[in-house]
Amino acid sequence: MTDVESFARLVDALRPWLRYLVIVGGWSHRLHRLHELAGTPGYSPLMTLDADVAFSGRSPLTGDIREALRAANFTEAFRGDHTPPVTRYQLGDEGQGFYAEFLTPLHGGGVRRDGTPDATLRKAGITAQKLRHVDLLLIEPWSVRLGPATSVTVDPPVDLSIANPVSFIAQKLLIRGKRPPHKQAQDALYIHDTLELFGKELDTLRELWAGSLRPKLTPNVAQRTAELAAKQFGAVDDVIRTAALIPADRNLRPEHMQQLCSYALDTIFTQSP
Repeated sequence: MTDVESFARLVDALRPWLRYLVIVGGWSHRLHRLHELAGTPGYSPLMTLDADVAFSGRSPLTGDIREALRAANFTEAFRGDHTPPVTRYQLGDEGQGFYAEFLTPLHGGGVRRDGTPDATLRKAGITAQKLRHVDLLLIEPWSVRLGPATSVTVDPPVDLSIANPVSFIAQKLLIRGKRPPHKQAQDALYIHDTLELFGKELDTLRELWAGSLRPKLTPNVAQRTAELAAKQFGAVDDVIRTAALIPADRNLRPEHMQQLCSYALDTIFTQSP
């Protein structure tokens, strides 16, 4: 089973709850190509084995998502010593096959009243990991339609919520400091490819940031996002050099990556009114 077929199976299993769920991470990046504002790049999107599914802790999720996933042949794989444990919903061999993880925003200090880490949430039968800045990915999600004629074949067709590209980029900027070097490089490439994909829509992305996203963030997070947008691609560094080497089907130059990202990020985050 291909990764696209696996993702389609996940979408089918989650149909009753899709109104409350947002696809984030690498799969939202891949699905950006289905949006009407996207360009038509001449290269393949970055591939990923995992699908990140986010929801608000206040979402009225009911029923049993866990049972729906089990009926679709997903199995649970646990890691860590949190209660409940961080859970992957695996399709195929663990460590090699496709898997889904559920995410929900982390608020507060990350510690419960009893002193234990506030790291996970159990809801509708599944366990979601609590992470910083997931709330940003839930603001103003975009919608794409999947159906028999799209790259992800599902029938009947379904409208799927995905993180909008500005939220996707902003979250990557904010989490970079906590990511290992190879993930920092991957995220830099994600940012570059997203900006290239919507290169003709920078004014639209700027308006999305200024009108819909920035007002819903705390002033500190909004300011920090703008500062990181100016800083992280201010010059060619080892992260950008490594990022340029990732795609085997392209001949990326670090200098070009840096210049494109610096210009586009400045347009979106710094020039906003």
